[in-house]
Amino acid sequence: MELFYRKYGEGPAIIIVHGLYGASDNWVTVAKALADNFEVYLLDQRNHGRSPHDADHTYDVMKDDLLEFMERHELNEATIIGHSMGGKTAMFFAKNYPEKVTNLMVIDIAPKSYALIAKENRKTIDHERIIDALLAVDFSTITTREEVEAILESKLPTERVRKFLMKNLRRNKDNTFSWSVNLKALKNNLPLILDGLNEKDFDKGRGITGFPVIFVKGANSDYITRDDFDVLIQTIFPFAELVTIPNAGHWVHAEQPKLLIKNIKYFLEV
Repeated sequence: MELFYRKYGEGPAIIIVHGLYGASDNWVTVAKALADNFEVYLLDQRNHGRSPHDADHTYDVMKDDLLEFMERHELNEATIIGHSMGGKTAMFFAKNYPEKVTNLMVIDIAPKSYALIAKENRKTIDHERIIDALLAVDFSTITTREEVEAILESKLPTERVRKFLMKNLRRNKDNTFSWSVNLKALKNNLPLILDGLNEKDFDKGRGITGFPVIFVKGANSDYITRDDFDVLIQTIFPFAELVTIPNAGHWVHAEQPKLLIKNIKYFLEV
C-alpha cells in the first residue's frame, strides 16, 4: 500500500508513525524541530489521514506497509518513532526487520495486549465507545462542524478527546462532511489492534538487540506500567531504557511537545 507522507529536512532518516485516530499532521511540530539534523518522514498509516482504506488493519500488514515505504523511498535504515498504535507497528517492524532499524523510540505503549484492560477499565481505554460514537454521526443531516462536535459531546464527555477526534473530520468537494478514518475497518479489527507481541517468542535470551531502544511514558498515563517495563519490555528489548515525561498523558506529543523533542534529540545525540 502506498502511504501518504510528509517530509521535512535532510540527513539521517527518521520515520514517525502516529497512533489510532491520528495522522501525520499531528507530528508536524516535532518534525520541524528535528529537520535541521534529520530527514523526517511523517506517515499516515492505512485507514487514517490521506492514506488508502483497506479492510485489513493488523500489525502484520502495517509493518509491511512500513517496509514497502522504506523500499519505495530507498531507505536502507531509519530511526523509527511510533506512538500508541504506531508504537506497536514499530515494534512488530523491529521484530521482523531489525536490520532496517537504527534506533527505536516507542511512545506510551507497551508490547502487551490491551484487550483485557479495555474490558475492565473503560476509563483508561474505551475504543469501542469512541468508534461507535463516531459511527453514530449521520452526515446526511450535518451542515457544520459545530453540529458534529455537539453530537460527540453527548457521547464523549472529555473535551480533549473530542478535539483530537475532530481532526479526522473532513469537508468533501460536494460540501458534505465525512470521517477520514476508516471506522468500519477499525471496528472490525479492534481486537487485533489491541493485541501485542507474543512474549514467548523472545524468552531464553531471544530478545531484540542491535540498536538503541527507548520507551517514553506520559507520567499521567497508565498505558505503560512499571511491571510492563521490568518484565515484558526488558524480555523483548533487553537493553531498553524508560523515560517519563512529566505533566503528560497518553498524547505526549500534544501535551508536552518541547520535552518530547528534547528527549528525542538527547536519544539521538543531537
